[in-house]
Amino acid sequence: VQLQASGGGLVQAGGSLRLSCVASGRRFSINNMGWYRQAAGNQRELVASITKRGETNYAESVKGRFTISRDNEKNTVYLQLNNLKPEDTAVYYCEADSLSWLDDGSPVVARDWGQGTQVTVSS
Repeated sequence: VQLQASGGGLVQAGGSLRLSCVASGRRFSINNMGWYRQAAGNQRELVASITKRGETNYAESVKGRFTISRDNEKNTVYLQLNNLKPEDTAVYYCEADSLSWLDDGSPVVARDWGQGTQVTVSS
C-alpha cells in the first residue's frame, strides 16, 4: 500500500493548514491511520490517530487545536491544524495499518508510511 501526503507549507503562528494522505494499491483494506511528526533533532512522535470506526487519539500538545478525520470510501486521512505554534514545525508523516492480499491470496499485514510533508510555523 502506498501513502501520498500533501498539504504542508509555511504559515504564521495562529494560522491553519490541512494535511491529506491518500492510500492506494491493489486489494487492500486500512485499519488504523495516524499522523506523526519529526522535528529537527527529535524523534518521530505520534500526533493523532484514528480507527476505522472513527475513534480518535491525540497527543496532549495538540489537543483542542488539531483534528484528525478520515474518509473510508476514499482511503484518505486528514489532519486539520489550527492555531499553529512555532513548536509545531516538523515534517509530518501519515501512517496506516494495512491488510492486503497477494495474487495467490496470501495476506500481508503492514505498517505503511507516507513520504512526509513539511509544516513550518513562523513566529
